[in-house]
Amino acid sequence: MKKSKLALITGASNGIGYELSKIFARNGYDLILVARGETKLKETKEHLAEYNSEISIYPADLSKYDEIINLKKWVDQNQMKIDVLVLNAGRGLGGSFINSTDLEEELNLIRLNIDSIVHMSKLFIGDMVDRNEGKVLMTSSISGIEPIPFEAVYGASKAFVNSFFFALRNEISTTNVRMTLLLPGATETNFFDNAGQSDTKVGSMDKDDPKEVAERAYYALDSNHEFVYGSDDAEYEGEVLNRALSSSHKAQKHRKISEPGSAE
Repeated sequence: MKKSKLALITGASNGIGYELSKIFARNGYDLILVARGETKLKETKEHLAEYNSEISIYPADLSKYDEIINLKKWVDQNQMKIDVLVLNAGRGLGGSFINSTDLEEELNLIRLNIDSIVHMSKLFIGDMVDRNEGKVLMTSSISGIEPIPFEAVYGASKAFVNSFFFALRNEISTTNVRMTLLLPGATETNFFDNAGQSDTKVGSMDKDDPKEVAERAYYALDSNHEFVYGSDDAEYEGEVLNRALSSSHKAQKHRKISEPGSAE
């Protein structure tokens, strides 16, 4: 009997990561689900039981270097071969950089949104390159293609992810490892509440359905697209407005929806 393929998904218990977990399970993948909260991971595993996939959970705070090392050791000790790596874990943070946001929170965001992407890529994509096979889905954001006032560190972290993705994808393009970048717009998850942006226009407006974002991502990965937007609106912003406006204009445009109190 042919063994099922295995997908490792970070940020798997909420939002886009949760919807991706369902899609991979529905399509016959076994799963390693990674997130900080063990309780939420257990609930996610129970919700996915109907798909008859073999599901392992691994609670980890990927902003911490040693926890990524321990995750890799656990995967290796259990002789798990990762066929698909979904680097989806991330967080946001809103507010005035000078007057309201906390430095330690910003540095923790950098450790999760940037450091963990680099660290996980080095360890897990390296294995794929050695085997000359595998697929990688990396979640970034439409925020990575434009300056985001009042989300200054978050937007910059996603700009790093975009640049890192395209550089790494090019480096390994002579191998059979395939990489796809997901660029969601504002999506209906707990992101904006957790980022302290409930009182912003972007936090209160209608958002994309995480299920539809995940479906687009899975299709793009499966068909070897280089990148995919989370919705048609996000694609218009990325492919039309982004090319038409200067960085200064884009920053001012986004300020109108990301400034605290703009929802009023």
